[in-house]
Formats: sequence, C-alpha cells, structure tokens
Amino acid sequence: MGTFLHRHRGATPYLLLAPGVLWLAIFFLIPLAFLGYESLQSGLFPNFEFTWEFSNFSDGIRDYREQFVRSFLYAGIATLACLVLAYPLVYWIAFRAGPWRNLFLLFIVAPFFVTYLVRTLAWLNILADQGPVVGLLRDVHILDSDGRLLATTFAVVSGITYNFFPFMALPIYVSLEQIDPRLLEAAKDLYASSTQAFLRVTLPLSAPGIVAGTLLTFIPAAGDFINAALLGTPNQAMIGNVIQSKFLESLDYPGAASLSFVLMGLILVMLLIYARIVGSERLTG
Repeated sequence: MGTFLHRHRGATPYLLLAPGVLWLAIFFLIPLAFLGYESLQSGLFPNFEFTWEFSNFSDGIRDYREQFVRSFLYAGIATLACLVLAYPLVYWIAFRAGPWRNLFLLFIVAPFFVTYLVRTLAWLNILADQGPVVGLLRDVHILDSDGRLLATTFAVVSGITYNFFPFMALPIYVSLEQIDPRLLEAAKDLYASSTQAFLRVTLPLSAPGIVAGTLLTFIPAAGDFINAALLGTPNQAMIGNVIQSKFLESLDYPGAASLSFVLMGLILVMLLIYARIVGSERLTG
C-alpha cells in the first residue's frame, strides 16, 4: 500500500478522501435525495405518487408556522443559556483549575456516558411536582402551592440547555486553553486592567470557540423533539415533534419530508446570516 501511494502521489489526496466521500454519499446524499423525492409526492399512505407537489412546502410553512417559530425561539434561548453558563465555567477550568482541569472536563462530558433519552427522563424526576426542586421553590414562595415546573416552557428549554451544554462548553474551552498566557501578561504590562485584558485579549481570541459552540448547540436544538415530548405539552410542541408525528403516526411521508427540507433551509439561511454578522474568518478560527 505504501509503495502504491508513493508511485501515485497525485492520487493520494483523492484516495484519502474516498472513504469519507463514500460515507457521505451513502448515508447523507442518497437519503437526502430520496427525502427530496418523497417531499414532492402526493396521495395517502401507502399509495404516494410523484407529482411535483411543491405545495407541500408552502402548506407546511402555513400550517406549522407557530411550531417553526417556537423551535427557533427555544433553541435560541437554550443556546444563549448554554453560553452564559459555559463561558465562566470553562474560563475557570482553563485558567484556574490547574492539575484538576481534566477532572472537571470529565464532569462536563460525563452525561454523554448515558443515552440522550435517559438523561431527559431524569429531568422528569428532577422537575416532578412532588420533587425536591419544586418543593424548595414552593417553600421560598417562588412557586404557588399548586405551581409546577414540569410540562412548561421552562422545563423544555431547561432540558434542551442541559442536553446540549457540552457542545457549547468544549469548543470554548479549546479556544481558551490555546491562549498564550504571555499575551495576558503583556496586556497587563501595558497597564491594562483585568477587565480590559479580558475584553481586549481573552474574549476576541476565544471568539472562534464561541461561534463553533453556538452552531453546535443551536442546530441540533432547533430540530429536537425529545425534550418537548417528555417535558412539555402540545402547547410546547416544536417542529421536530410535528415531523416525528407525521412520519410515525399519521404516515404523511410527503408532509414530513417537506417540513424537514423547510427546517434545513431555514437553519441554513440563519447560519449564512450569522456567518455574515460574526465574520467568516471566525468560523474557520
């Protein structure tokens, strides 16, 4: 194999790319093409016909506008909450934890050792009406005697924030950990206060991690349906719940496929706008 690569150096990059390209073709491009074909069908299960039914897209946007808006709103709030919670935590780990930093990073990724579904089900007990959290909030009169957290918007957003928190924390930590401490020392030598050094040096240098973490959190959160299904009610249903219901319950494959494409298209547009705002150079670090 080594001799072959040596003799065909010009083909080496393509040979190295081949497994990844083949994987994407089989498990992404082909299914995506089939989903697009299905989104343009009409009829009732199982007798669907390909009729170039572009109205599936406009009908989906019109009928489920509220779920689309709710999905992006919940994902946006959860992404912002992850950022606010993650940045000071990983900042402390990167600059203050010393030899214990690996242990604290392990604590961040430890929830990934348990399946996504089980982690979400755990929040049913945490936020249960007779659980310790609700009991404490009732004792301090933050909640009324009959107040609850489960089956509310707060529960759904909290579940999304918890489940996607590591996707925000880890990229930011990588950016912070790579900052040369001598840059901060130089800033202080130039009479910059700790706040000025953070705003002028640390924050800009960690911006690529913030951008990456924001993307890694927002994109899957916008399509999530587990948290809304388990921690919310139909009033908190997101577009992922609609798609899941159409695929598995009502068997409306064209409707579900068209909604999936609309969701992907809207996310892509948002990412392009976001990249334009933050600057494309930060997306590449």
